[in-house]
Amino acid sequence: METSNQLRPGERLFALFLVLVAGFAFSEAYRISGFRGLTTGGVMPMLASGVMVVSSLLILADTLRKPRNRDGGLRAFFAYLLPLRVVLFAGLVAVYAALIPGLGFLAASGAFLFVAIWGLWRKGPLRAAVLSALSVLAIYLLFRVVFQVVLPLGSLWQTGKLWS
Repeated sequence: METSNQLRPGERLFALFLVLVAGFAFSEAYRISGFRGLTTGGVMPMLASGVMVVSSLLILADTLRKPRNRDGGLRAFFAYLLPLRVVLFAGLVAVYAALIPGLGFLAASGAFLFVAIWGLWRKGPLRAAVLSALSVLAIYLLFRVVFQVVLPLGSLWQTGKLWS
């Protein structure tokens, strides 16, 4: 596996974060029973978190050896980490979660799938509609019919607010 010699935006900060998390995991593992013997309850967690500490320190050392990128900075970090497509899709997921209580699981899932497939696949609205309808039908048959899971209807359908 070939690694890049160019430092990515935020890579050093992330490597330092890995070391801190691994150190915290090791301290929590040590608190289980300390290191009183090889048969105590904290040995395996300490071994696993110890491997994490060593690995994260090696990653940090490798990252510190890489030359600094000239076009780095906070703006480059956020542009690299959160491209517009990712931000828009995360917003779509938030809207989907907000719509489930009102529209219900199946209607909200159908709308979410339609917008997601149409936006990401870009094969046209008809294909997106057919694929999302088939997906919702498969979900309904699998969960409602086969496993008999009660899927949330949504407050609009239960109270009749849609027709009033």
